[in-house]
Amino acid sequence: MRITGTFLDEISYDIPHQNWGPKEWEADFQAMKACGIDTVVLIRCGLQRFIALDSKVLVDKFGCYRPPIDLVELFLTLADKYGMAFYFGTYDLYGVHDDDMIQLEREINFPLCEEVWKKYSHHPSFKGWYLSLEFSRRNDKMIAFQHDLGAHVKALSGNLPVMVSPYIDGCKAVPAGGPLTKEHGITVEEHYKQWDAMLANMEGVLDAVAFQDGHVEYSELAEFLAANKELAVKHGMQSWTNCETFDRDMPIRFLPIKWEKMLLKLEAAEKAGLDKAITFEFSHFMSPNSMYTSAGHLYNRYMEYIQK
Repeated sequence: MRITGTFLDEISYDIPHQNWGPKEWEADFQAMKACGIDTVVLIRCGLQRFIALDSKVLVDKFGCYRPPIDLVELFLTLADKYGMAFYFGTYDLYGVHDDDMIQLEREINFPLCEEVWKKYSHHPSFKGWYLSLEFSRRNDKMIAFQHDLGAHVKALSGNLPVMVSPYIDGCKAVPAGGPLTKEHGITVEEHYKQWDAMLANMEGVLDAVAFQDGHVEYSELAEFLAANKELAVKHGMQSWTNCETFDRDMPIRFLPIKWEKMLLKLEAAEKAGLDKAITFEFSHFMSPNSMYTSAGHLYNRYMEYIQK
């Protein structure tokens, strides 16, 4: 199983910025290309007031800060140059799922996506949409919003694919800064039941589901991935895995993962027959250009693995 996609996380919540400009980003796209990455996914175009593009909707209507560089334009230009597919990630108020906030997400993202498509669709690498809100347990109002936004961006763009990357509410699904685990995570059976209902309501607007793989024990992962594959097939979607390349098992949040752990996850994904492996995320945790020296070593171990 090979990593063929990565998130681009430059509007971050809980990992540090590397303060890269166009030169550093191009070097990283070259490293991505060298290891077989063909898809880049902007994890979010904005978080609260910080944004990755020069957007009238976000700056003029919602008071976001105008960024010093339009990263969406930069990423699309680099994706054009290196033959990659780019998925645009929607705006995120981050983790607030009450009714008022869901309505505000609608008010922001619908006109924003119209603006984005008008502004950037000339790029040949613009190949899809990423709905950035992450959740795990059944939430009917959130699913209704995701359905409507997915249908909206498909109508805008001539049916370009839509993807999501939810998490599994396992024993490692805990807030950063607290304990590393909780006593009880969701069972495979309950996970399947809840996502069966949610994906049934996303049929026709959702093309790929890339569950995050870091919230359950390694011994449980194969069973969860097999369930995810079964769910995707049942609902006519592709089953991707989001192979996290940061380590959730250490008190320092977050550092590059140990290669042995990443290998276990890749082997479990291969056994489950998943369609594609992407990662969160290459530039910080797996790149030879990362601020973390150990990320470069992880890149070396991975290159040895794929060249065997």
